[in-house]
Amino acid sequence: MGKESEYSLRRTRVEIAGFVFLTFLGYLIIGLSLAVLPVFIHQTLGYNTIVAGGVISLQYVMTFLVRGYSGSIVDRKGPKPAVLQGMGTFALSGLLLALASMFTGNGFICLVLIAITRLVTGFAEGMIGASPVNWAMLKVGEKHTATAISFNGIASYGALAIGAPLGVVLQKWIGLSGLGGLIVLISAVGFVISMRKTAIKGDRKSQRHSFLKVLQKVSPYGICLALGGIGFGTISTFITLYFEYLHWENGALSLTVFGVVFILCRVFFSGMIDKYGGLWVSTISLAFEAAGLLILWLAKDPVWAMAGAGVTGLGFSLVFPALGVEAVKLASPSNKGSALAGYALFIDVSLGVTGPLIGAVASQFGMLNIFLFSMLLVFSGLIICYSIQMRTRVPEAA
Repeated sequence: MGKESEYSLRRTRVEIAGFVFLTFLGYLIIGLSLAVLPVFIHQTLGYNTIVAGGVISLQYVMTFLVRGYSGSIVDRKGPKPAVLQGMGTFALSGLLLALASMFTGNGFICLVLIAITRLVTGFAEGMIGASPVNWAMLKVGEKHTATAISFNGIASYGALAIGAPLGVVLQKWIGLSGLGGLIVLISAVGFVISMRKTAIKGDRKSQRHSFLKVLQKVSPYGICLALGGIGFGTISTFITLYFEYLHWENGALSLTVFGVVFILCRVFFSGMIDKYGGLWVSTISLAFEAAGLLILWLAKDPVWAMAGAGVTGLGFSLVFPALGVEAVKLASPSNKGSALAGYALFIDVSLGVTGPLIGAVASQFGMLNIFLFSMLLVFSGLIICYSIQMRTRVPEAA
């Protein structure tokens, strides 16, 4: 019986991986241009860093706006149409990127086309972000929600980690137009794979609620996620600047340490969510994340700073899936897609405000205090998460 159960679990994981591979392809596309375009806008087109940053941020604004629409599509028609729309729109972004490369001599037209490309990419990300994982959840059952969300996170973060440096290397060899062509090719592969998969729809017999009502339900868990995301956002945005400020070397290696520990924790410890519950795991995870940021703030040498980044990655790794499991439980079967999309909105907001917020802290209170500030926000998320856990225990005990 044990062997049968083990085989069943392994088969379930393989099925989940087959769906979240579509997430991997989507975020690989996003990663290919992520590190290339800011440099291209600043150095090749000659615009300042504010313009470059603003154009890049258009993607996240569009993703934020599309999340609700994506969740509605998943709930009404199933995840397959949303994934197909996402892959088709990614292909369009590749064509626009290739077109933009033809107007390098006219900086304004090129910039406008790149801005449109970012908006189109943001739409595609909004459609692909929570759709494959919903597809996987419908296929393998709600009891495997934690595994599905964990695998989806590994796929997205892993794809970005591969895509960003790969895009920089490829752009030197094939140029921006070649990168656009590669994006079209990867999108076509994702589209074909999606077409070959069986369409699945959720339970539409149960009562459906508006996206705003679902968003209100999941918001306590989303707020905890957003506060936890500040720690990740601070490291990903400011760790290299922090190392330069202290005249330390290998600041980028801290990101690698964070990413490696993050993925390993997802691989080996995601089962704890099913065993101990999402609220307990997220409370412990936020405690580890806060401890990692504290180590970073107190670090007197780069080795300790990297250790702090690793502990932060260990802590943040399970926050999204652990809280996500609890958030999805609150929704009716016909609102699961909207619940996951609404919950994911909070990490979009978190990562969107981290840059200006922590930048303001650095200018007002000094670069040395950015990780202390982040730690306090993560700790406040821990307090909220613990209070939710205590409130839910009372009815259970009764």
